[in-house]
Amino acid sequence: MPIDAVNGVTTNAMTNALTSVSGTSSDDAGTAGATSTDGSGFAASLGNAVDGLQALQSDSKTLALKAVTGNLDDIHDATIAATRAQVTLELVSAVRNKGVDAFNEIMRMQA
Repeated sequence: MPIDAVNGVTTNAMTNALTSVSGTSSDDAGTAGATSTDGSGFAASLGNAVDGLQALQSDSKTLALKAVTGNLDDIHDATIAATRAQVTLELVSAVRNKGVDAFNEIMRMQA
Protein backbone atom coordinates (compact mmCIF):
# COMPACT_ATOMS: atom_id res chain seq x y z
CA MET A 1 0.00 0.00 0.00
CA PRO A 2 1.44 3.41 -0.88
CA ILE A 3 2.32 5.70 1.98
CA ASP A 4 -0.11 8.32 0.68
CA ALA A 5 -2.96 5.98 1.61
CA VAL A 6 -1.92 6.07 5.26
CA ASN A 7 -1.11 9.79 5.56
CA GLY A 8 -4.70 10.81 6.30
CA VAL A 9 -5.62 8.12 8.82
CA THR A 10 -6.01 10.46 11.75
CA THR A 11 -9.22 12.41 11.89
CA ASN A 12 -9.38 16.09 12.66
CA ALA A 13 -11.00 15.19 15.96
CA MET A 14 -8.08 12.97 16.94
CA THR A 15 -5.57 15.61 15.89
CA ASN A 16 -7.46 18.18 17.97
CA ALA A 17 -7.52 15.77 20.91
CA LEU A 18 -3.77 15.33 20.78
CA THR A 19 -3.06 19.06 20.41
CA SER A 20 -5.43 19.96 23.24
CA VAL A 21 -3.66 17.51 25.54
CA SER A 22 -0.30 19.02 24.71
CA GLY A 23 -1.69 22.56 25.00
CA THR A 24 -0.43 23.65 21.61
CA SER A 25 -1.85 24.00 18.15
CA SER A 26 -0.44 24.61 14.72
CA ASP A 27 -1.24 28.32 15.14
CA ASP A 28 0.69 28.78 18.38
CA ALA A 29 3.51 26.27 17.89
CA GLY A 30 5.70 26.34 20.94
CA THR A 31 3.61 28.73 23.04
CA ALA A 32 1.61 27.44 25.95
CA GLY A 33 -2.13 27.59 25.49
CA ALA A 34 -4.74 27.95 28.18
CA THR A 35 -5.43 24.54 29.68
CA SER A 36 -8.22 23.50 31.96
CA THR A 37 -7.41 21.57 35.09
CA ASP A 38 -10.69 19.69 35.38
CA GLY A 39 -10.05 17.40 32.40
CA SER A 40 -13.19 18.44 30.52
CA GLY A 41 -11.13 19.51 27.50
CA PHE A 42 -9.51 16.09 27.23
CA ALA A 43 -12.84 14.33 27.71
CA ALA A 44 -14.48 16.45 25.02
CA SER A 45 -11.58 15.91 22.63
CA LEU A 46 -11.61 12.17 23.20
CA GLY A 47 -15.37 12.16 22.69
CA ASN A 48 -14.92 14.02 19.39
CA ALA A 49 -12.27 11.49 18.37
CA VAL A 50 -14.67 8.63 19.06
CA ASP A 51 -17.36 10.40 17.02
CA GLY A 52 -14.88 10.78 14.16
CA LEU A 53 -13.96 7.13 14.48
CA GLN A 54 -17.62 6.14 14.25
CA ALA A 55 -17.96 8.21 11.08
CA LEU A 56 -14.91 6.51 9.56
CA GLN A 57 -16.27 3.08 10.45
CA SER A 58 -19.64 3.96 8.96
CA ASP A 59 -17.99 5.11 5.71
CA SER A 60 -15.92 1.93 5.64
CA LYS A 61 -19.00 -0.23 6.14
CA THR A 62 -20.90 1.62 3.39
CA LEU A 63 -18.03 1.25 0.92
CA ALA A 64 -17.59 -2.43 1.82
CA LEU A 65 -21.28 -3.02 1.17
CA LYS A 66 -21.01 -1.26 -2.19
CA ALA A 67 -17.98 -3.39 -3.05
CA VAL A 68 -19.82 -6.61 -2.22
CA THR A 69 -22.87 -5.66 -4.25
CA GLY A 70 -20.75 -4.54 -7.21
CA ASN A 71 -21.78 -0.89 -7.03
CA LEU A 72 -18.29 0.42 -6.24
CA ASP A 73 -16.18 1.72 -9.13
CA ASP A 74 -12.82 1.61 -7.36
CA ILE A 75 -12.07 -1.10 -4.76
CA HIS A 76 -9.14 0.98 -3.48
CA ASP A 77 -11.60 3.41 -1.87
CA ALA A 78 -13.04 0.61 0.27
CA THR A 79 -9.59 -0.67 1.20
CA ILE A 80 -8.33 2.78 2.18
CA ALA A 81 -11.48 3.51 4.20
CA ALA A 82 -11.14 0.22 6.08
CA THR A 83 -7.46 0.90 6.80
CA ARG A 84 -8.21 4.43 8.02
CA ALA A 85 -10.89 3.11 10.37
CA GLN A 86 -8.60 0.38 11.70
CA VAL A 87 -5.59 2.64 12.30
CA THR A 88 -7.74 5.36 13.88
CA LEU A 89 -9.31 2.78 16.21
CA GLU A 90 -5.84 1.67 17.27
CA LEU A 91 -4.80 5.30 17.84
CA VAL A 92 -7.89 6.16 19.90
CA SER A 93 -7.54 3.03 22.01
CA ALA A 94 -3.83 3.73 22.59
CA VAL A 95 -4.62 7.27 23.78
CA ARG A 96 -7.36 5.88 26.03
CA ASN A 97 -5.01 3.25 27.47
CA LYS A 98 -2.35 5.87 28.19
CA GLY A 99 -4.95 8.02 29.93
CA VAL A 100 -6.06 5.09 32.09
CA ASP A 101 -2.43 4.25 32.89
CA ALA A 102 -1.77 7.88 33.90
CA PHE A 103 -4.87 7.89 36.10
CA ASN A 104 -3.83 4.64 37.79
CA GLU A 105 -0.32 6.01 38.38
CA ILE A 106 -1.73 9.16 39.99
CA MET A 107 -4.01 7.12 42.21
CA ARG A 108 -1.09 4.91 43.22
CA MET A 109 0.97 7.98 44.17
CA GLN A 110 -1.85 9.25 46.41
CA ALA A 111 -2.17 5.99 48.31
